[in-house]
Amino acid sequence: MKAIRKFTVRAVLPESLAALDELAGNLRWSWHEPTRQLFEHIAPELWRRIGTDPVALLGAVDPARLVELADDRDYVAGVNRVRDDLRAYLTEPRWYQDLAGAKPESIAYFSPEFGIAAALPQYSGGLGILAGDHLKSASDLGVPLVGVGLFYKAGYFSQAISTDGWQLESYPLLDPDGLPLSVLRRADGSPVQVSLAMPEDRTLHARVWEARVGRIRLLLLDTDIPENTDELRLVTDRLYGGGGEHRLLQELLLGIGGARAVRLWSNLNGRAEPEVFHTNEGHAGFLGLERISSLIGEGLSFAEALQVVRAGTVFTTHTPVAAGIDRFESSLVRRYFETDLLPGVAVNDLLGLGAENYPGGSPDVFNMAVMGLRLGQHANGVSKLHGEVSRQMFSGLWPGFDASEVPITSITNGVHAPTWTDPALKALAQNRLGTSDTSTADWTSPAVSDEDLWDVRGDMRRQFVEDARRRIAAAWLVQNPGGLVPAWINQVFDPNVLTIGFARRVPTYKRLTLMLHDPERLRALLLHPDHPVQIVIAGKSHPADDEGKRLIQKIVQFAADPELRTKIAFLPDYNIGMAQLMYPGTDVWLNNPLRPLEACGTSGMKAALNGALNLSILDGWWPEYFDGQNGWAIPSADASINPAERDRLEADALYELIEHQVAPPFYDRDGDGVPVRWVANIRKTLAGLSPELNAGRMVREYVEKLYRPAGASEARLSGNNYRGARELAAWKQRIGAAWPGVAVEHVESGGVAPVPQVGDALRLRAHVQLNGLDPEDVTVQVVYGKSSGGDDLTDVSTQSLAAIDDTLGQDATTTAVYGAPTLFTGTVELDRAGGFGYTVRVVPRNDLLASAAEMGLVAVAN
Repeated sequence: MKAIRKFTVRAVLPESLAALDELAGNLRWSWHEPTRQLFEHIAPELWRRIGTDPVALLGAVDPARLVELADDRDYVAGVNRVRDDLRAYLTEPRWYQDLAGAKPESIAYFSPEFGIAAALPQYSGGLGILAGDHLKSASDLGVPLVGVGLFYKAGYFSQAISTDGWQLESYPLLDPDGLPLSVLRRADGSPVQVSLAMPEDRTLHARVWEARVGRIRLLLLDTDIPENTDELRLVTDRLYGGGGEHRLLQELLLGIGGARAVRLWSNLNGRAEPEVFHTNEGHAGFLGLERISSLIGEGLSFAEALQVVRAGTVFTTHTPVAAGIDRFESSLVRRYFETDLLPGVAVNDLLGLGAENYPGGSPDVFNMAVMGLRLGQHANGVSKLHGEVSRQMFSGLWPGFDASEVPITSITNGVHAPTWTDPALKALAQNRLGTSDTSTADWTSPAVSDEDLWDVRGDMRRQFVEDARRRIAAAWLVQNPGGLVPAWINQVFDPNVLTIGFARRVPTYKRLTLMLHDPERLRALLLHPDHPVQIVIAGKSHPADDEGKRLIQKIVQFAADPELRTKIAFLPDYNIGMAQLMYPGTDVWLNNPLRPLEACGTSGMKAALNGALNLSILDGWWPEYFDGQNGWAIPSADASINPAERDRLEADALYELIEHQVAPPFYDRDGDGVPVRWVANIRKTLAGLSPELNAGRMVREYVEKLYRPAGASEARLSGNNYRGARELAAWKQRIGAAWPGVAVEHVESGGVAPVPQVGDALRLRAHVQLNGLDPEDVTVQVVYGKSSGGDDLTDVSTQSLAAIDDTLGQDATTTAVYGAPTLFTGTVELDRAGGFGYTVRVVPRNDLLASAAEMGLVAVAN
């Protein structure tokens, strides 16, 4: 019989153990080892079986066991001690509180998914895991974030594999009452709801769940409530499910509903409303429109409100390909906004923000990333290489500027070390180095011997092998109900063999099956008599991506060979619980995407935090940190060649590296059985990469490079009844109206010898038509750099020219008003030999602009 409804009944805790409920209700347990150990002690086997979930454990444990523990003075004392530690963690000043100078009181962080713990399955892959790690690190640092997302009734999906290797999806419904969540309520106990006007006079309602992630609150909006029609109850049914209109509804709820929920939460808790809004990808971009609508309600025009919103918005793009961006038909967006959804916002103004009105764009499409960039004065990619790719990809929004000047910076992702570092490695650091913080421990210290490191790496590998066998056995029973688990499954993987891991989402560009390009070559590596390797693979393909599913099928079918099935395996239903054992249990982490399509790729970071070495294409984060000793770089073939030939060349390079450079040093042991060269590289990885790959470094960069500047900009525009916003909007309107008539009419040069030499001073006089603008409204620059065969400059620098007050006998302002050109002069020292070129250009100037390119206006000398 199947239940029509399921819910979790929690045990009544003895009074002396009441603190367990407080500890279970805060997701800090997902990364705080002492808290996890307290719950594991209650019922170790049950703890492992339910997936290390305190709420589920307290709902399933025998009450008699709780009574027994209530009489254990040492256990009760331990519970209270950890509870007191949590309370101190939540209230004591941390890094952010000690920062000098102005800083935002509150920052809202929006994401469509959050991967915090396996017990809260609201994530699909890297974007969600990053968002979860961002919240955790913000909590550790004391950054005053509030997270905003959606509560998906069925999460992403559970993955099974059919007997022929095809991915099967199922969507188990989640019981929010059995999760570490509580309903956000008003002072009178009534639940908070947000409502959005819909076409056909419908209304979408959502309740708000609240999760405690250390010091951070995470608000999750849920439409599965009686106030909605059956159709609208399904808006938050699945993560990334449904077609275009369903996705649009989810993103309207996330952005507009999320912004309203944050405002309500702030008021209910006596908190300052956020000054800075961070959108993790474009999915939440509609939050900016909700803020504009609210500001229009305070008396601002659309243009004035836009300045305030832009100043305080941070937009992070994660995709290096246009196909990865959410795009909707403009007619569909228009239909949803020709309602009372956003009072005061004209639909055409709104549509203009997402319009692809640039060369190569589609006039009938509304682009969420484009809107994110137009609504966010502060934007970034997620690795240095991805920043370069993003500046090129979105350069059409800033015509006339080189891609290098596009105002998109980069902050390389990081991962939350306490979450992803194995307890065994933390214990080694504590015992030998006096700290459990593995990202700051001195791994070069002789206090940790090579034997120590090698032993703990072996323990982590054995732990993973045992878990992998359990998972393979469970998957076999799903395929063969009632059968007996075959004996060969107990021989899957050898804890003494070099183990390579590959786990991530399975879009085609990540090339899951590159390792299969030459099956016989791979077979030889797996079965090598002296230097064998074993490979563990995991990952989910989007339910609509049949090509990704075919890649999984090829791997599963290859691994089904009786000679190979103990050497290579695909583990179904990849999730946080599996990952936390896989990363520490592998010796090498493989990553072989098509360069430069990996924006960052944090799986290899998690492996590195545990001493695994990376074997990767130089894409994402790896080009920044590969030093020749902390892993291996797979050479990339020329992107312009035939794709099949590119795969062949890079697969051959992969095989060569594994056979000749990766495997031999793993098996090259000293008299004590320790691979000294290999352990030296482990030590170098832990010492050099751990501090850099830690999400704490990432969040600190967000604070200093983006949050504080955004907060300062927002404050300047909002102060004195939005005086700055009103003035900036009027100034931009004046500049935009005059700009078609701005031109560099003539440039004169002199001061260099007939044969220019290093040290010569190039004197420039530029006559600029300002079309009624003041010289203070613009910057006139000489742009100079290396000149080679073509007209393009490289290694470019800029230098401002100064306006001359007396041009043709009139001051500069007068000549601008009456139409005569204004003279700007300056000098450039020739400080290097070789080809040299220059031009002169005019760009808008205002202290409230984040960059000269912000308005996309430039006039260049012909």
